[in-house]
Amino acid sequence: MDNPLVSVICLCHNHERYVERAIASVLHQSYAPIELIVVDDASSDSSREIINKLSKIHGFLTHFTKNNTGNCKAFNQGLKLSKGKYIIDLAADDLLMSTRIHAGVESLESKGENYAVDFCDVELVNENGQDPVTHFKRNAHGILMDFVPDGDIYAALVERYFISTPSMMMRRSVLEELGGYDENLSYEDFDFWVRSARKYKYAFTNQVLVRKHILSKSLSSFQYKRKNKHSLSTAIICEKIFQMNQSTMENKALLRRIKYELKWALITENWDAAEKFMILKKKLTGKSISDRLIRQVIKMKPPWYFLWKLVL
Repeated sequence: MDNPLVSVICLCHNHERYVERAIASVLHQSYAPIELIVVDDASSDSSREIINKLSKIHGFLTHFTKNNTGNCKAFNQGLKLSKGKYIIDLAADDLLMSTRIHAGVESLESKGENYAVDFCDVELVNENGQDPVTHFKRNAHGILMDFVPDGDIYAALVERYFISTPSMMMRRSVLEELGGYDENLSYEDFDFWVRSARKYKYAFTNQVLVRKHILSKSLSSFQYKRKNKHSLSTAIICEKIFQMNQSTMENKALLRRIKYELKWALITENWDAAEKFMILKKKLTGKSISDRLIRQVIKMKPPWYFLWKLVL
């Protein structure tokens, strides 16, 4: 039986320092066949020139957006061009270890159609590729010390972040069933995790198979900055979760998530998001604080700790 095609969608935005190495990491995989699609999301540095040069040499597909569309739209454009049974969403500042695709295909092919995603451990390095640590805690011998959920992990994903996004290999049929990433959101992973995990299982490959650069200007670095755009997207995802939940245990997981996210929405002065979180908290707990009072207090924009005490 022939190996299934794997499509790697490499998203680039001002990653001139890293994009050539990201592309090389795909081209030097131990697995075949692989389809590489590089989507440049309106870079203003020399990324486009580097991508064009490498494309002429290696023959991979490219797509260049006229305006910066954001990760969700850029990925969906790449997805439309792709043909693979399995999909990897690779940021241009990250690298795949040489056996990443082989391990992912082996995992998902053995698990079957009810598994949507294979994820693995990740080596985290600074902007210069130094000071490596693993995403999951390991001892001096590389033995995994953390408990990593797999299988039915919907409730675990609702409650906390534990998957490193670039470690995912996704089943194409699931992405298509979900309509790709939600383009109304500012980031992609949390929404995809909960929507896919509601129906499908996740497989964990206990190997370090991806290297991720921690950059000061990365999308995730803005999550806890004042008036960031991610908090409202998180609130919208939590509203989706509330509609998808099917048990008391899942609602408790959502409540723990909301308490955490609400605190940060208040600290970062994301008032629209905070209002959504407080209304959801009221629905989950049945506490008597009224929607009207929530809105009145939000309009006052008091210090976050006053609001936090109000909604405890």
